[in-house]
Amino acid sequence: MSSDPNHDEPRPAIAPALLAWYDRHARRLPWRVGPEDRAVGVLADPYRVWLSEVMLQQTTVAAVKAYFDAFTAAWPTVADLAAAPREDVLKAWAGLGYYARARNLHACAEAVVRDHGGRFPESSEALRALPGIGDYTAAAIAAIAFDEPAAVVDGNVERVLARLFAIETPLPDAKKTIRALQAKLTPPVRAGDYAQAMMDLGAGICTPKRPACALCPLNDVCRAHAAGSEERYPIKTPKAERPTRYGDAFVAVRSDGAVLLRARADDGLLGGMTEVPGSEWTSRRRPLDASVDSPIQADWQPAAGPVVHVFTHFRLELNVYCGRITAMEQPPPGHWWSTPDALPGEALPSVMKKVVEAALPGATRKRAKKDKAA
Repeated sequence: MSSDPNHDEPRPAIAPALLAWYDRHARRLPWRVGPEDRAVGVLADPYRVWLSEVMLQQTTVAAVKAYFDAFTAAWPTVADLAAAPREDVLKAWAGLGYYARARNLHACAEAVVRDHGGRFPESSEALRALPGIGDYTAAAIAAIAFDEPAAVVDGNVERVLARLFAIETPLPDAKKTIRALQAKLTPPVRAGDYAQAMMDLGAGICTPKRPACALCPLNDVCRAHAAGSEERYPIKTPKAERPTRYGDAFVAVRSDGAVLLRARADDGLLGGMTEVPGSEWTSRRRPLDASVDSPIQADWQPAAGPVVHVFTHFRLELNVYCGRITAMEQPPPGHWWSTPDALPGEALPSVMKKVVEAALPGATRKRAKKDKAA
């Protein structure tokens, strides 16, 4: 059997079989309108679809659910989100990662309200013109919210189709072939349900390791399953080794427990997020010496071991220092003191929460509200 999917057309039984399976086994997700509701005319809210799709980029469903609930409780509509201060959006996003998404999320909400009267465009082409919406997100919103037969391809879909057609071309080079296959397979009706069915199949059945092929509704047409080589696909180009960068981070603590913070520049990694003062991150390992880049005078003491954080393209190793400030010193320009009650709500990315925790265990955790009757 040929391993090149371009040599023959996709089999027409795939979409009907997958949709029948989805009607019985669709995941219940807080942003999803299930097949039973869609069957009686309930439509997906494009705001909730968009918000979930942006949050789910490079993040798991389990990690997203709490953030999605918090966002929709604070900002139930796109107009509410557009009207919110960007700093509040960044704070609510803190810990979810890939922080350019949060900046683009707010900018996109503003554009929808300003340019489209608070209504999301209904075509993938028009959606792509909005800030932070690329090909995948535009296709997902158009298909799920508006039933446009757009080809929706995420990591789960790539894995499912690579196995169904035993695609020998390694990723990422195979993306074009997979997208073309998905375009041919997507039905003209129920495109949104089909897209979500593919995602559910990849998430729950066609998993990266030990796929549950006996439960798969497509196992009779899957070439990888027929050959007993499911885990061979998708074939991936080996990743280059991540380089390591080094730096220093300074956790200055005032006598009342407040911590010195500053905002990062809007552009670049972690743009607009909050951090403790620190050095530049470079390729040269830094000696354990707090005297070079410390923001203010203090008796700096190193924390026990460096903080390590892995980003997509590099590994970061930070020497962490803690300094106690006895005087109620004015912060340097562009800095501020964050009190113990305010610190857990600051827009600290995960790496900075690790830094503060290394110096002050428990400082970034939200405290239980005191009993008013006490």
